[in-house]
Parts: sequence; structure tokens; C-alpha cells
Amino acid sequence: MDPEDCKTMVDVRAGVDEVDRQVVALLARRFGYMDAAARIKPDREAVRDEWRKADVLAKVDAAAEQLGVDRRLMARLYEDLIETSIAHEFEEFDRRRS
Repeated sequence: MDPEDCKTMVDVRAGVDEVDRQVVALLARRFGYMDAAARIKPDREAVRDEWRKADVLAKVDAAAEQLGVDRRLMARLYEDLIETSIAHEFEEFDRRRS
């Protein structure tokens, strides 16, 4: 059900729950790519890539603008997601080489 079609809070909550399931699945896939990066990168210094972080944030900003979503909100969410991803990648990098 689309948000515009919700008539009750039960409808809203069911929609949010479904979106959350999808988001978790997508985040699991995204973190799989972080695991792959930790496996592929040659050294620990390569894990934090500020150019790539800026590139991702720019792409997210463009997508948010195109979709009419609050760009500042997306920037905050993605800043947290990227930093969490980097921390995860460091942990995975270290785990693979210990």
C-alpha cells in the first residue's frame, strides 16, 4: 500500500514495517560490499577513502533532489551510514588479517 492510500494507523505501521524489512535487506547487501572491500583493499590506510565518501554523498544529494526528498536529512543519514560502514570495514579488514 502506498502512503497516500493509508486510512488508519494500522495501515501506516504495516507500510513502515514492510519498508523497514526492505531497508534491512538492502543494508545487509551494502555491508556485504564493505566486507568485499575489506577483502580486496591492499592495506589498512586504503579503508578510509575521503574522495569516495564525498562522491557517495554527492550522488545521494543528487538522488534526493531528483526524488524531492529533504537533502539535509539524507546527508545526515548517509554521513552516519558511511561512517558506520567505514568502522565496519576496519573491523572486517583487521579480522581477516589477524
